[in-house]
Amino acid sequence: MKNLIRLEELVMFLLSIYLFSFLDYAWWIYLLLILTPDIGMLGYLINAQVGALTYNMFHHKGIALFIGFMGLWWSIPELQLASIILFGHASMDRIFGYGLKFSDNFKHTHLGDL
Repeated sequence: MKNLIRLEELVMFLLSIYLFSFLDYAWWIYLLLILTPDIGMLGYLINAQVGALTYNMFHHKGIALFIGFMGLWWSIPELQLASIILFGHASMDRIFGYGLKFSDNFKHTHLGDL
């Protein structure tokens, strides 16, 4: 099952790259921004509850899709870019087993313990 989930996430990561190709940005922008959602980990400097909240906000695919739909609806390419980066990053993390966090411990994720 773990490999099936990784394969599914790989397809979604590749989808983010494909969708990025429709935007009017240079390719290096994707490479530059793909790790930026990890700023959500800074919440762990406060405590595990805040860390889980901020991490999950930057790694939740539903939030990424909502931002993307708003970017399409309002024709704002920056929101579309943010959506693709958030979605792609969340997929990339899940390929490596990093899921959404529970508030008790960074290593306790919805995909199991790291």
